[in-house]
Amino acid sequence: MSQHTEHTHDEHAHGEHAALSKKKIWQVFGILLAITVIEFIIALWAIPGKHMTQHIGNYVYIALTLLKAFYIVAYFMHLKFEKVGLQVCLSVVFIFIFYFIVLMLIEGGYLHLHMPLV
Repeated sequence: MSQHTEHTHDEHAHGEHAALSKKKIWQVFGILLAITVIEFIIALWAIPGKHMTQHIGNYVYIALTLLKAFYIVAYFMHLKFEKVGLQVCLSVVFIFIFYFIVLMLIEGGYLHLHMPLV
């Protein structure tokens, strides 16, 4: 009986991860490539051409990098296939990390503008 249960459980677990097919891997690769191309366009064209300020560019870089991190963690580290509790727990940590990055950027800009040069 236990062998049958283990066998069924192994098939079920394998079936969940089988959702990450070659097609899905290439789709995620395409999304990551597109985000990287957008980052290069911003770095090599938008900011030097004064189409975007460096300040806005920093926030866009952070947002795009976090989006890439989501895709890598969700699909290549299989978080997308985990239980909801683990997903929520890690998402809360991810939100706090993003919040602290924004706070550091704001505080760093404040110190740069309001502190005399030494």
